Amino acid sequence: MSTTPAFDEIIHAPNRLRICAALATVTEVEFATLRDMLGVADSVLSKHLKVLLDAGYITLAKPVGFGRVRTWASFTAAGRRAFDAHVAELRRLTTTAPAAASTAAAQETPAGAPGEVTG
Repeated sequence: MSTTPAFDEIIHAPNRLRICAALATVTEVEFATLRDMLGVADSVLSKHLKVLLDAGYITLAKPVGFGRVRTWASFTAAGRRAFDAHVAELRRLTTTAPAAASTAAAQETPAGAPGEVTG
């Protein structure tokens, strides 16, 4: 089954996009690992995780009984689908945009105009 490209404004914010990219490669990621990877304060990461949690894109778990309590984040099925669709849309945009820009530029440049290569 292929993913239908769809831009997702919740995921697109730079830190949330990086969080989702990290989650896409593993089953779960510990809070401190995400914080260190992003280079942000705990409060900043908490806010981004809350947005993803409220959207239903991630789950947060705090298993007890193993020493210090740590927070673990993982994708939900909906979060994985949303991330895959967002990445597919970014790929679609980046593969079609250069061709469209080249066509538009060629149509706007009159013959003999500065910057035109003739030969």
